[in-house]
Amino acid sequence: MPDYTSNLPPRMRGLPIDEAGRPVPKFVEWIDGKPDFRIMSSKQLRDSVMHRYCWVCGQQMGAHAVFTAGPMCLINLNSAEPPSHYECALYSATHCPFLTNPNKVRREGNMPEDPQEPAGMMIARNPGVTALIVVKHWTVWREGSGILFNIGTRRLNGPAEIERVEWYAYGRPATREEVVNSIDTGMPALVDACGTDQLALTMLARMVDDARKWLPDA
Repeated sequence: MPDYTSNLPPRMRGLPIDEAGRPVPKFVEWIDGKPDFRIMSSKQLRDSVMHRYCWVCGQQMGAHAVFTAGPMCLINLNSAEPPSHYECALYSATHCPFLTNPNKVRREGNMPEDPQEPAGMMIARNPGVTALIVVKHWTVWREGSGILFNIGTRRLNGPAEIERVEWYAYGRPATREEVVNSIDTGMPALVDACGTDQLALTMLARMVDDARKWLPDA
């Protein structure tokens, strides 16, 4: 069994531990006394928005925030999940079974009845790589019956104010080739969402160019 607790960040050491020995992040919903990692806690989502609490450890964040996301979120600068402390995000990117194993798929069996889907367009795949997107500013906006988080503050006709991006795969730093492959295989979903809208396609191309500036060197 993997050791999930030997190098826990200090802020995560007070989290409960599940039967598999994994720390249970604050965002996880508990069903019948057991954590279900597939379901987000609506209470924690509300607290993260209202009080700027870390999505993982549940404690107050400082000046910086880190979004743990796939490359498509870096392109469209939207996330269905709020940000975390850097240390908590790094632990997630290097220890979460779904994020460290590109072959891992989301379990759909025995889901609670009528679970609320996250806002935005979800690309139902494991992206294979994880981006830690470090920002100072982020905003919340409503999408249908849910909310989305805008990553960074995009200047007029300019890129978002992102401080840095780190990439991970298999629990270690991702290569440029791995990140490029994840972007290339995820792009058809974004292109399909634009349809035949030429303005939307032009804006998407610009956002992809902005995102590629954050690719790892090698």
